[in-house]
Amino acid sequence: MLRHALHRIMLAFPVMFGVLLIGFLLMQVVPTDPATVRAGPTATPDVIAAIRADLGLDAPLHHQFALYMGRLVQGDLGVSIINNVPVTQELSATIGPTLELMAASLFWSIPLGILLGTLAAYWRGSLMDRCIMAVSVAGVSVPVFFLGLLLIWFVGFKWQLLPFTGRGGPLWTIDGIRAIILPAITLGGVFIGPVARMTRTAVLDVLTADHVRTARAKGLPERLVVLRHALRNALVPVITLIGLQIGFLLGGAVVTETVFAWPGVGRLAVGAILSSDFPMAQGTIIVLSLGFIVVNLVVDVLYAALDPRIREA
Repeated sequence: MLRHALHRIMLAFPVMFGVLLIGFLLMQVVPTDPATVRAGPTATPDVIAAIRADLGLDAPLHHQFALYMGRLVQGDLGVSIINNVPVTQELSATIGPTLELMAASLFWSIPLGILLGTLAAYWRGSLMDRCIMAVSVAGVSVPVFFLGLLLIWFVGFKWQLLPFTGRGGPLWTIDGIRAIILPAITLGGVFIGPVARMTRTAVLDVLTADHVRTARAKGLPERLVVLRHALRNALVPVITLIGLQIGFLLGGAVVTETVFAWPGVGRLAVGAILSSDFPMAQGTIIVLSLGFIVVNLVVDVLYAALDPRIREA
């Protein structure tokens, strides 16, 4: 088990290096000059040239990347071009709200998706099964921003039941809970469909297994047969899907935070890209990519813990 975890951790390093390299190169092909952004529209060419030299932008590309990696190793993500604030300071203030939003969206979407998938599998071919699968397909098909705008218009603006702009406070306060409900529903809404469909498929496969028939032959209540013997053994592929979808939730969080003006990393990334704040944009790319890698690493290790055959591979 430990050897498997160490192997996966070692594989994560080249992936992260590739992300850093691609993110750095993408920032180089953007037509906007960071020195021009920092100097302002009225700056003279001499001032822009001096700023380029100060930022190291006049050096060869490979030298810039080497300096960039050297600063990263020291924990220095640079300084924002727009507000002259360290990138780490801005990121530390936005990671918390993003984690809150993701936790709130997963808190209700994972149990609901597993429940719907289990019900659809048990009542296979019934009207309930068809309705659940229709809802699942709709949840996968509807864009995140469209669902968010619908909730803002009806729940927030027309009915005025919940706030829909900004973060009301920490999750342990009433205002914080009220403010996070609509963003959490928006972000978690796209999560239910894949979880429900995977759970239905996995439970259907397990319901026909020999150990489930044996449990029924022993006279166990149907509830225990489904929950203890069927659902428990069907959770391995479901957990894998959940881990992958959590990684993709980081991308959905960018849209959700922008729509609801949620002060998270995703909104910070959008603002940095629109304002050509390259150090801030690179910092947000690093955080989002690292979150995706860490989530997949945890799921990979958890998958090996649930299935011994993975540890032997």
